[in-house]
Amino acid sequence: MNGKETQLSAKDEEFREFTLNANMWKVVWQVALPLCLYQCLGQVFGVLDTMMASHISSNTVSAVSYLAQINSVISAIGLGMAVGSSLKVSEAYGQGDFELLKRRINTLYAMCGILSAIILLMIPFADLILAAAQTPQELIQEGSMYFRVQLLSLVVTFFNNVFIAIERARGETKLIMKLNIVVILTKTSLTALFVYVLHGDVVMMSVATLLAQSLLMVIAIYRLRHEHNAFGFSLKYITLKKEITVPMIRQSIPLIAERALFSVGKLMVSAMSAVYGVLTVGALGISNNLGGFAAAPQNGFQEGAASVISQNMGAGNMKRALEAFRAVLVYNVAAGLIGYLIAIGFLPQISAAFANGDLEFQAMIETIFRYEARGFVPLGINASVMALLYGLGETKVAMLISMSRVFVFRVPVLWFLQNFTQVGQESVGIVMMVSNVSVAVVAIIAGILVVRHEKKKRNL
Repeated sequence: MNGKETQLSAKDEEFREFTLNANMWKVVWQVALPLCLYQCLGQVFGVLDTMMASHISSNTVSAVSYLAQINSVISAIGLGMAVGSSLKVSEAYGQGDFELLKRRINTLYAMCGILSAIILLMIPFADLILAAAQTPQELIQEGSMYFRVQLLSLVVTFFNNVFIAIERARGETKLIMKLNIVVILTKTSLTALFVYVLHGDVVMMSVATLLAQSLLMVIAIYRLRHEHNAFGFSLKYITLKKEITVPMIRQSIPLIAERALFSVGKLMVSAMSAVYGVLTVGALGISNNLGGFAAAPQNGFQEGAASVISQNMGAGNMKRALEAFRAVLVYNVAAGLIGYLIAIGFLPQISAAFANGDLEFQAMIETIFRYEARGFVPLGINASVMALLYGLGETKVAMLISMSRVFVFRVPVLWFLQNFTQVGQESVGIVMMVSNVSVAVVAIIAGILVVRHEKKKRNL
């Protein structure tokens, strides 16, 4: 029996019915589209952020790009916990077990608080962390204080990631889009103020991030005030019992490892690229940002579809879960193709905007990106398979696929090109193409094997 504090609102009940019974192409599109739009807008404003960093200096661009990889390693813990645990939230939502749903949600917030406390303890040791990550000395001098403020921002972001993951599970993707647009506009406006008007440095860019994320946190806390709703916050529903915590932790650990190790791998590539000079590191970071224009909608569809698949699996309907996979595959391949055509068509104009008049830097950006762009469609396939694996709870398989992308097809390939060829800085772009295409092949094989196993297990 569900008590007073574990009731769904009429809106939540309506969304659950829609996800479990409506036309699947419409379900995936309606759930994922706001996430796609948010991801795309985030990418646009992320690029604007990089352009504002380039207004300070080329070294600032390289510092921001390099330190972003270190931040990604750390933030992977909170993001992996949020995404992995939210899949168990979606599962309970699909099952109709609202008591379990509420306990998982509130316990997840408590686990987020523990992780945040650990991050705060890291701030005094920022220089040691940067040195251990093999950060070039000139970038440590440029970005030490920036990194400290970023760590403080991560504490706030951890909470926001949990809030967004839970809102996504209940179908509030339009709300997520609106809130994140507010955050993006706030962050970009503050950065522009600090850089162009107040002539601030890279530290002030980090302060803008902290203030914007804090705004989202305030809104999230206000929204959680409805404690009588199954998705509301209530201290009495926090528990450390293993039947609540262990499934969420077990689901999250592979995702944490996947994101952290993937970021470590990207950091290794950035460090290896530094042998060609600091500007190459910056060019690679810009190329990755441009690549995000294709990856952003694909990630939005991946997140939305994973939630839909998880809910339908919770309701015991694998047929609809596979229908969701087919829909997201078509959407993601189309997004990759469109992204490629647009990015390559306007590459000279885009690269010039980042180069700040430095023709050598502009040519470097274009060379690296032309290789990376060839992986846009394969990455759409990979993102679709990831959505399926997340939704089925096969996070360990998803982790292995992501690891192969970096530690089989990226770092070793770059090492080979650097040590046994004379390709030079162009090898940085080549390795991006090789890894992005190869991981799609691995994902296809893994997806086929997992689906066969699931069908056999259910006698389908």
